[in-house]
Amino acid sequence: MPIGAADGYRMSIANPARIGGQRSVGVDPVRPALSVPTVDVVVPVHNEEIDLAGCVRRLHRTLSESLPYSFRITVADNASSDATLRIANELSAEFSDVAVVHLDRKGRGRALNQVWSASPAEVLAYMDVDLSTDLAAVLPLVAPLISGHSDLAIGTRLHPGAQVTRGAKRELISRGYNLLLRRTLAVGFSDAQCGFKAIRRDVAARLLPHVEDTGWFFDTELLVLAERAGARIHEVPVDWVDDPDSRVDILATAWADLKGIVRVRRALAGGRLRDVQLEHRLGRRPTARHGHSPRMTRFLTIGVASTLAYLGVFWALTGRLGGQGANAAALLLTAVANTAANRRFTFGVRGRTARARQQVQGLGVFAVGLGMTSGALALLHAVDAHPGRPAELAVLVAANLAATAARFVLLRGWVFRPEVRGTR
Repeated sequence: MPIGAADGYRMSIANPARIGGQRSVGVDPVRPALSVPTVDVVVPVHNEEIDLAGCVRRLHRTLSESLPYSFRITVADNASSDATLRIANELSAEFSDVAVVHLDRKGRGRALNQVWSASPAEVLAYMDVDLSTDLAAVLPLVAPLISGHSDLAIGTRLHPGAQVTRGAKRELISRGYNLLLRRTLAVGFSDAQCGFKAIRRDVAARLLPHVEDTGWFFDTELLVLAERAGARIHEVPVDWVDDPDSRVDILATAWADLKGIVRVRRALAGGRLRDVQLEHRLGRRPTARHGHSPRMTRFLTIGVASTLAYLGVFWALTGRLGGQGANAAALLLTAVANTAANRRFTFGVRGRTARARQQVQGLGVFAVGLGMTSGALALLHAVDAHPGRPAELAVLVAANLAATAARFVLLRGWVFRPEVRGTR
């Protein structure tokens, strides 16, 4: 029986069947089938043989004691090559409300999309296997969805009420990433990356077909689409203790996230996601705060392209020039192109009149950005003498976002002031 059967089931490794590219499992004929759960908590895993059993037992105990709704825990195995799948099936045999789904390909987003799309539960949730979030937040996460108060709920580590224990590097990366989202996609939610989220099944059915990412950017893309579609997003401040043994490749993830941001920005600007609308069901239109003026949209698009170019140059030169030298060189190389692009496309200035002066002034704006980013790097090195390139990149992304705001003000009010923008 596939995972979406509406009359209840229990999944085990007996009689495996292939369904839509994923291997689901058949019904155990010995143990009785379960009724449809109210909450389906998905735990995506890849090669987690060490932590999986402890995680599931702790999660099961907490849900049994504190959640006043029926639940199921679904372990979504992402092509593990160790004993993860065997342990998951042993846990499924031990607990009647633990299910297992195996996927032949990796990807947290792929696992969540497939399991959520097929689950009959009213509320679909997920959390990371390290259980970094205090599980006392599970009920506040799902209750607003069950009551109909909200459509989607997220744990946030950036709310004043959250208690977070993690290193300075991850703190800077997280804050820099969420600041980048606010500047480029105009999002209103505070924390896109916290591995602690839930969504109503009917809302997921509308949004999931439009989510393209199959990896770590899945969360961000889903949240952006939900917010643009008028969904009510509930934020839960969480207590969070970072896993020091996390095996996430920070650089590869950051690069994939940047590409995802550019892709979603293009999709939104091109109108390809206009059919993703929930406002008819909710009886209202999406909030107006998501809109950009055309000038700001062009400025942000150029800014994202410049940031990507800057990060590539910095990464290539930092081994030869050191952090500060690579930062200065990368900023200088991208400053001229950035000024020229903003002159033409953002502020509509054409012709050669004042072009040389504007480039000189653009270098002045570059100096402001250099001061902000160099100061941020100096502060990082004061805290950690050997932070490594990923941490330096994270700090520079955050500093560049602040410098971007200053650059827009200077370009608009000084370099391309109104009397110059009228020149042809």
